[in-house]
Order: sequence, then C-alpha cells, then structure tokens
Amino acid sequence: MLNLRQAAERVHLDANELRHCAQRGEVAAVLRGDDWHFECGSLDEWAQRVLLAAGERDLRERHAAMMDEHRRASRAGWGVTELFSAETIDLGVQAKAKAGILRDMTDLADRGGKVYDVEGLFRGLLAREEAASTAIGEGVALLHPRFPDPYMFEESFIAYGRSARPIFFGASDGEGTWHFFLICSTDRELHLHILARLAVLAHGTDLIARLDAAEDADGVIAAIRDCEREFRT
Repeated sequence: MLNLRQAAERVHLDANELRHCAQRGEVAAVLRGDDWHFECGSLDEWAQRVLLAAGERDLRERHAAMMDEHRRASRAGWGVTELFSAETIDLGVQAKAKAGILRDMTDLADRGGKVYDVEGLFRGLLAREEAASTAIGEGVALLHPRFPDPYMFEESFIAYGRSARPIFFGASDGEGTWHFFLICSTDRELHLHILARLAVLAHGTDLIARLDAAEDADGVIAAIRDCEREFRT
C-alpha cells in the first residue's frame, strides 16, 4: 500500500490531482485518517487505462514528466526503438477477431525466446481486453497484460504485428485496428514509459503512415527510429 505522496510519484501525477480522483471514486483508494492509501496493482492498472485514454496534449505533458525523471537520472537517450527486433515483427498477421489477434501476438512474442510463461501472457492479455480495450484509435492498439509480471520475460521487448485487415478492437473512434504493439516489460516504471512513448508517437507523428508503407521488419524499425528521432528534436 502507498500513501498519497508515494502513489502520485509512482504514476507521475500531481498529488492534488490524484486526491481528487480518489475522492470522486475514479481510482480505488482507502481513506485512513487524513491520508489516502492505494494498492500498487490496482493503482498501476488505473494509471495504464488513464494513459491510453488521454488526449494528445495530456499525453505529451505526462510523457515530458516521465522523461524529465530520466534526464535527472542521466538517461536522456532512452527510447523504444531499441526494444524492437526483426524476429518479433510480423507484417502479415492473419487473425480476423480480437481473440485471434491476442493469440497471434502472443505467439509472435514467443518467437524471440524471451517469454517464460506463454500461456500466462495470453491470459493476461485476455484479462486486459476484458477490462478495457487497449486500442487507442488511429488504427493502433498497445497490448499488455492486465497486471504486468516482471518475471514473465527474460528482458523487456516489444513485439509488433500489422494485420492483413482492420480488426474491430474497441477503439473509441469506432474505427478498425491493424497496428498491434505488444509490450513485454520486466520493469513497471519502464512499462509506463513505453505506453506513453508509443501513444505519443502514434498520435503526434506520422508513424502510422510510415508503418503502413513499411515492407519488412527493417522498415518497421527504421520508421520507429526516425519518428523517435524527429520527436526528440
């Protein structure tokens, strides 16, 4: 359990803003005396849902706050590009429905040989989608387990799949989804950073058009690298 100050630092929010969310019942919390207390797992899940639902301006502000912490820790060069590799990229995912996509993306992640519990990952993805869709609009979904387990993977990585056709995935814009990023992170802090960075790139750059044009895995990695580089400048 975390107190208000600890919880606010964990999810990169102002303490007063988090207090108001607790008071309105938007996030699970218990009032003990004069201080709110939060259970870590529930807080993390709530933070992920809020991040995926945020508008572009809010996303940029939260991403900037996260990166400021990285700069203070001398990690200014951090980016998501380094988490992609050719063996976990597929430009021809064939599934026609959500459950099939989750299975195909789980199998794709397993190709890299870094997943310790393949079925656990699949169940975690199903649970996450049952709680709320990870589709963020503009054809993109940021897949991840409902409760990320740092011991599920050998190291952090991202699998990417482009489906052969748009899939109804529950995006708020009502459009289909065909770009699927599966986030496999061994670190809770890194997990939120990845979510924020990918969402910002999807909404704030021409990444989707570049991914649509990519012809192979190298083209996908180049598109992500170039958009990240341009976003930083």
